[in-house]
Amino acid sequence: MPSEEAALRLGVKVTTLYAYVSRGLLASHKEPGGRRSLFDQADIERLAGRQRGGRQVESRLATIATGVTQLRQDGPFYRGRRATELATDMAFEEVAALLWQAEEEGDWGTPDLGVGECPLLDASDRMRWALVMCGATDPLRADLRPAAVNRAARRVIAALTDVVGKPSPVAGGSVALRLAHGLSGGARSEGASLSAAAVDAALVLLADHELATSTVAVRIAASTRADLYDSLMAGFATMAGPLHGGASQRAYELLVSAERDGAARALNDALRWQNHLPGFGHVIYKERDPRFDALWELAAPLLSEARRDLFLEVIDLAALADVPAPNCDLALAALSWGTGMPPDAGRTIFTIARIAGWTAHYQEELLERPLRFRARAVYSVATDANA
Repeated sequence: MPSEEAALRLGVKVTTLYAYVSRGLLASHKEPGGRRSLFDQADIERLAGRQRGGRQVESRLATIATGVTQLRQDGPFYRGRRATELATDMAFEEVAALLWQAEEEGDWGTPDLGVGECPLLDASDRMRWALVMCGATDPLRADLRPAAVNRAARRVIAALTDVVGKPSPVAGGSVALRLAHGLSGGARSEGASLSAAAVDAALVLLADHELATSTVAVRIAASTRADLYDSLMAGFATMAGPLHGGASQRAYELLVSAERDGAARALNDALRWQNHLPGFGHVIYKERDPRFDALWELAAPLLSEARRDLFLEVIDLAALADVPAPNCDLALAALSWGTGMPPDAGRTIFTIARIAGWTAHYQEELLERPLRFRARAVYSVATDANA
């Protein structure tokens, strides 16, 4: 594995990794025909054992080999292709086919669930309802062959896309076009095509991000050989948390506060009550999230001049305070806020996008040994009598 992934696995900086090499704890190997240093995975796993209570305790975190996505400092790569480039070169449907290694894109039309109208719930609940109904109306939901799983995933994405809009989204068209119109209330405007292009780019950029929490949940469900619908529901459960799927909504609220109270007060209040600025910094990208720039380039023209200036003021103020660089959640929030979409639009786009990646990981996990995830606990007795 490359040095960045080895350091991430050990939870150290790359400079610390090379310190291990100089101390003889690890051996590095030159990449054939390249300039990067590579490390043996078995050596990294041995070193990943950590010291507890004076005895060596083996790390019980599962190591998952995947060919779906690789994370680099210049962004995610899907099946070896840079996501930031795919966002301008390919539609979301094409990228989904790439992730699934499908020979054709298939049918993305609105499925007839035959169960009446969706209840008037918020977007997250409407999407869960659509997912449950897709599974309930699939007579062969236990078919785990790749072509069947791909069909089911397309059906789910189409169904979720067409239930989030109020009023009903436009019929036909790409997933991005239907989603853009649905989230903007179904109204057509001069900027509709631009908005759809930005939504399409967001869907591509957010389609997968390696082993994020929700993706691991999907893979664990897949390891029990649950069908796709139930496995996707496991991903939905973890996506519901404000620290994962809800991150862009908190960034949206920051922008709303900046517009109402001024950028300085909004940032100050966020730091006072949250101790950080939503939409800034990323655990993987130490310098800058490359997905932010790719999405902001398309979102910026959709904002009014006043809102665009305010957004840039927020970023400049954050930089002056040595806050980490903005991430894709802030760009997604800007797209939603700047085009009049509801506050939870970012979560909706993120969830629909991630189904593509979840499906790819689901199919990959089906090729592994079943039930391979079994965490081991280190039993600890509380010493406090009141605990």
